Amino acid sequence: DGVAPGRRPKCSLCITVLKKIQALAGDDPDEAAVVAALKKGCRALGRMLSKQCQRLVDKYRDTISEGLQNGDMPQDICTAMRMCRS
Repeated sequence: DGVAPGRRPKCSLCITVLKKIQALAGDDPDEAAVVAALKKGCRALGRMLSKQCQRLVDKYRDTISEGLQNGDMPQDICTAMRMCRS
């Protein structure tokens, strides 16, 4: 799934979540599209990841929303949230 070996689990979870949300939000999302994608994205990951995803989204909603609207890559957004090392 494109996650390099040696990455922390939090980092790969973050990237997985953001790729899903990014796909749901579309290519040039406005705030409404991002908010809708944030809601749907966690549910789409299944019960095991959904709770972790929801906590991540609740805590970093503004950073995620801004990053997606700016067209940032999931890796970069996760690094900004300190989930991944740069």
